[in-house]
Amino acid sequence: MSIKQSIADKLTTAFSPLSLNVIDESEKHRGHGGWREGGETHFRVQIVSSAFDGMNRVARHRAINDLLADELAGGVHALALEIRSESEPDPRAARIAD
Repeated sequence: MSIKQSIADKLTTAFSPLSLNVIDESEKHRGHGGWREGGETHFRVQIVSSAFDGMNRVARHRAINDLLADELAGGVHALALEIRSESEPDPRAARIAD
């Protein structure tokens, strides 16, 4: 199973997201630290779930980093997280409207 699929499966099981995007951004980091041939080193996760209600930003990041500890220890060099609860507006929507 690919690292991307493993990340998606774990996040889906743990947080039952309304929306989830796991994006492999490795190619954008070609030649940078942690990059390796074949990718799966740099990821961006965009997740929306009611499981994050009442959690501050640090707690949300810790929950995901703890869940993905094996992937982070096993070759994932960078993990960018965009986390919000279902009740929060999408900050990207405001940038698009401007």
